[in-house]
Amino acid sequence: MNGIIGTKVGMTSIYAADGKAIACTVVEASPNIVTQVKTEDSDGYSALQVSYGEARAKNANKAITGHFLKSNTTPKKKSLEFKNIPGNKNLGEEISISDIFTEGDTVHAIGFTKGKGFQGVVKRHGFGGVQNATHGQHNRGRAPGSIGASSYPSKVVKGLRMAGRQGVEQVKVKNLKIAKILGEKNLLLIRGAIPGHKGSIVVIEKSTK
Repeated sequence: MNGIIGTKVGMTSIYAADGKAIACTVVEASPNIVTQVKTEDSDGYSALQVSYGEARAKNANKAITGHFLKSNTTPKKKSLEFKNIPGNKNLGEEISISDIFTEGDTVHAIGFTKGKGFQGVVKRHGFGGVQNATHGQHNRGRAPGSIGASSYPSKVVKGLRMAGRQGVEQVKVKNLKIAKILGEKNLLLIRGAIPGHKGSIVVIEKSTK
């Protein structure tokens, strides 16, 4: 796995050479810092731990603070391990967009979906509800209906679709294309939508295919 950590800025559109408008998600990926180098000798595999985003120093314990001090940097919000990052990067060095991506590359985007709070079965699972009902039906249009039998099994079966919390789930959207790279501003323009609200942290992986 080879990629970078960034922040979702929002969406915009650009025009292709043929004049067609392309909807793009803007990802700001300021240089990631190498905060740990894992090798075959010490860890059994080779990888780089990269970190992104400034975290509050007062919220970091001594173990976390000491870990980041080894790479001569401050505590970060997000840390991930990546393999197959090009170039021999050392502890404390930066990884920028241009080190990994070029325009036209295929990428996968990982993020957490927007939180919707506690939702009913119509919004959460797409239940149809009661439409144009007569014969005594009274304000039951969005109710879930029966949730189990009486005599057998006398319980609510596991996995039954019911009301509950919706959103804030990790989602990976595959096979998106990088439409444009603005290296001087550390911006990636990726065709299509990626999960998450504005300002959320996202991971952009480079496809191996």
